[in-house]
Amino acid sequence: MGWFPDDMPRPEPAPDEAGFWAHCRQRSLRFQGCAACGTLRHPPLPMCPACQSCETSWQEAPAQAEVYSFTVVHHASHPAVAARVPYVVAVLEFPGCPGVRLISNLTDVDPAKVRIGQRVTLWWDDVGDGMFLPRFRA
Repeated sequence: MGWFPDDMPRPEPAPDEAGFWAHCRQRSLRFQGCAACGTLRHPPLPMCPACQSCETSWQEAPAQAEVYSFTVVHHASHPAVAARVPYVVAVLEFPGCPGVRLISNLTDVDPAKVRIGQRVTLWWDDVGDGMFLPRFRA
């Protein structure tokens, strides 16, 4: 069972996101990069915004991230998350991955103690059907 209940809606990946989610199924957090100029980007795009190349590569992200921004959710936006409020949604940055930010949940943390710049660690949430979501702990 995942961190959220089983009836929580799952991500519906767009075609350009297939590589990201394929790596997540392997429990590997990777960000799309440009094979021509090396610029990293997330979410994945069909073309590099820096040089307009359509050639891509995937760079493994470190298991440690830093809180760039966050919010504490106090009102359930979906009935499936009602039992989890309050919970933290964070924007995370990764060392060695300039310009990349990922939105995820911080789990097993007192929402009142979350801080900008706080270091967090990746864990994989098994949400069923072979899908794993990257989540983070303080």
